[in-house]
Amino acid sequence: MANNSAETAERPESQGNFIIQKIEADLAEGKNGGRVQTRFPPEPNGYLHIGHAKAIALDFGVAKKYGGVCNLRLDDTNPTKEDTEYVDAIKADIEWLGFKWGNVYYASDYFQQLWDFAVELIKRGKAYVDEQTAEQIAEQKGTPTQAGKESPYRNRPVEESLKLFEEMNSGRMEPGKMVLRAKIDMANPNMHFRDPIIYRVLNVPHHRTGSKWNAYPMYDFAHGQSDYFEGVTHSLCTLEFVVHRPLYDLFVDWLKETRGEDLNDNRPRQTEFNKLNLSYTLMSKRNLLALVKNGLVSGWDDPRMPTICGFRRRGYSPESILKFIDKIGYTTFDALNEIALLESAVREDLNDRATRVSAVLDPVRLTVVNYPEGQVEEMEAANNPEHPEEGSHKITFSKHLWMEREDFMEDAPKKFFRMTPGGEVRLKNAYIVKCTGCKKDSEGNITEVLCEYDPESKSGLPGADRKVKGTLHWLSEGHSVKAEVRLYDRLWRVENPRDEMAAIIEAEGCEPVEAMKKIMNPDSLHIKKECYVEPFAAEKPALSYLQFQRIGYFNVDQDSTPEKPVFNKTVGLKDSWAKQK
Repeated sequence: MANNSAETAERPESQGNFIIQKIEADLAEGKNGGRVQTRFPPEPNGYLHIGHAKAIALDFGVAKKYGGVCNLRLDDTNPTKEDTEYVDAIKADIEWLGFKWGNVYYASDYFQQLWDFAVELIKRGKAYVDEQTAEQIAEQKGTPTQAGKESPYRNRPVEESLKLFEEMNSGRMEPGKMVLRAKIDMANPNMHFRDPIIYRVLNVPHHRTGSKWNAYPMYDFAHGQSDYFEGVTHSLCTLEFVVHRPLYDLFVDWLKETRGEDLNDNRPRQTEFNKLNLSYTLMSKRNLLALVKNGLVSGWDDPRMPTICGFRRRGYSPESILKFIDKIGYTTFDALNEIALLESAVREDLNDRATRVSAVLDPVRLTVVNYPEGQVEEMEAANNPEHPEEGSHKITFSKHLWMEREDFMEDAPKKFFRMTPGGEVRLKNAYIVKCTGCKKDSEGNITEVLCEYDPESKSGLPGADRKVKGTLHWLSEGHSVKAEVRLYDRLWRVENPRDEMAAIIEAEGCEPVEAMKKIMNPDSLHIKKECYVEPFAAEKPALSYLQFQRIGYFNVDQDSTPEKPVFNKTVGLKDSWAKQK
């Protein structure tokens, strides 16, 4: 049986990757006292998506591998977008993936220390308050090939900047009127060194600190210092932070200088790896939030969303997600991974763990004409053929059954091995039957399929192994439960929705939401309310992993009840998307 999520989480992922090699080299040199400490630092401004799962697997995985600790740090430096709802969701998603943090920290824990550090930089002539507009600052920064121009406020007296910095936090200053900038080098080829903004005015109450702060630190200023305050040894980031790394290191250097501490050994070291990009998937939290707010999906946990909670509701197991991440590994270049590879990992995992049940999604009546009226039999159905030790359950057989409408064809081609007049098939776990015809309504629609059973062909009986070419699933009409089944497919019609959106916006000048609507898959959800399942399936709790035999893998939705069961399609038994492409 597949390992549970905690066991999977403790398995070091992608052993031998370049990050592992770097950490082992640092340990060999005795850096940071031979410790390994990491952190997972999401901003609580939305729900985590599968891209975050890759970072989680790495941050927590390497800490576990080397006997270290990984802390959860909520990067709550922008209260205009943050909420405790997101904090709770982040914690739940990490735990569902099978990981446990050492401690929970917040960037806001360090607001006073960061403020004091900023004051010290002003006193040392390394920061100043700038009164230019955002547009003026952007213009005077220059270009990557042209040096910037110094702000007219760059050399203002220290005491004046100190006074204005206090005013920035008073609650009386209009946002955008002033910022605090680090004084570095306006001619540096790295644009991030051209006097970056390190504090701005927001005048927005914070979900943890209330109205104490009205000026808030920028990410680049808060991130490295927070790592240092916590004792992080390895700061693992995605590739867009490569150009930020020199600034990260400089701010750490400046912080240690103000404290008179050793600059060489005890410091966090940033290493970058590639993001997880998936075909037919849009993962920006900004765009995902737009989908939710505009009602284009039912919520953050809509099973079509690439959020961790969406995958959970759809029926992905944490193990399958971690196996997929382990397969694609960590590199120093971005690539677009095929979503079919993720679905393959899910299919492989669910084949091992899913309970087999019978369900009929498009029912038509099947009558066994020579079976006694009123008689019923209990047939044995294996819970999981991959694991005989999981036992079996009973499924009731009777004269009147449900079968899939597509499993019958009145005038069938030669290689149609399902139900057709004159042909034989086995009803799974039951008898071999021979189709004798069908009944139709006045419009020619098939309303009932007729067959006769062979009493000597019952599964498990001696001599009952007579071979037929087709095996069909079925349900007893009087011993099944009506169910709602939600058939999900990909939300986007195009392989790279991010780039396609950008192209549409540029060409048509429309809003992002309108661009999204143009490339959404209109067939991403079909709800079928006239389905039937066996009672054994209807009684399963939410999030149970099931295989509807011959159909695909399904999950019990959170809306499900034994009286009104609801199931979500996770993935088909085979990759059907490749054929459609």
